[in-house]
Amino acid sequence: MVIHAEIVRQGDHMGIERMCALAGVSRAGYYRHWLASQPRQEETALRDEIQRLSLVRRKNGYRDGYRLITIQLQRMGWAVNHKRVARIRREDNLLCVPKLSFRPPTTDSRHGWRVWPNLARHLAPMAVNQLWVADITYIRMSEAFVYLAVVLDGFSRRVVGWAMADHLRAELALSALDMAIGNRYVTKGALIHHSDQGVQYACGDYIARLERVGIQPSMSRAGCPWDNAMAESFMRTLKREEVNGQAYRDRAEAEASIEAFIEAVYNRQRLHSALAYLAPEEFEAKQNAPSCLAASEAGGTLSPVAIEAHSL
Repeated sequence: MVIHAEIVRQGDHMGIERMCALAGVSRAGYYRHWLASQPRQEETALRDEIQRLSLVRRKNGYRDGYRLITIQLQRMGWAVNHKRVARIRREDNLLCVPKLSFRPPTTDSRHGWRVWPNLARHLAPMAVNQLWVADITYIRMSEAFVYLAVVLDGFSRRVVGWAMADHLRAELALSALDMAIGNRYVTKGALIHHSDQGVQYACGDYIARLERVGIQPSMSRAGCPWDNAMAESFMRTLKREEVNGQAYRDRAEAEASIEAFIEAVYNRQRLHSALAYLAPEEFEAKQNAPSCLAASEAGGTLSPVAIEAHSL
């Protein structure tokens, strides 16, 4: 309606009654038009913004869930709730790809190595490098599988180490651990490393690496995957927002795509409800955590523990 557009342009300083009088229309007629058109315009603008937030996520098609989209919209000034966002995403076919049903086994707890007590069960870390959690999952490619090992900081949920291989030998988990040790400062005796009872984490080489740098091993109870819920949660997020729906041609493509997701999306952009809807890197910065990045990133020098780890 021309009157409404003119009021917006004039900044409403003339008033609706004055503008209607000059245009020769009634105020009731103006409001009837406004009530019929304005909600449709707002709905269209909101739908466009939801589509933009859902789809402008690199060529790999990362997709945030409707709750995270809702938080982003609210921070932009939209008065919406998660039910409305979910409805629009459903109507526009923007829901996340559902998980696949088949899961190759990645945990073999039938071994003769020591099973370490669960030190993380009641631990609530208050800073970085107090608790690390580790896990292994499979990655489906077009004609085969590869395996991904990760290490997360239990305080910030940040992925501090990861590795990919076409096997489940201990070297896979050790590579992820080496990256974590090289990326963070570790105080001997102050850090707990928690994992399941898989042979990759219980074997002598892995435990020796932990003990050499002063990290205390911890393991979930048998048959209790929720003991390692934080790592399991990351794996679900990875599958839902990156892996499922992809068709990686080979390991090189899978590794490049997952590296981009971990480093550029998960650690730096993805909002976490447990972190007051902040991304892990932003959460660490706001907590004024002590220098936790590798010296190569922070411009300092590595601690003796990190130097020792690099020499292993």
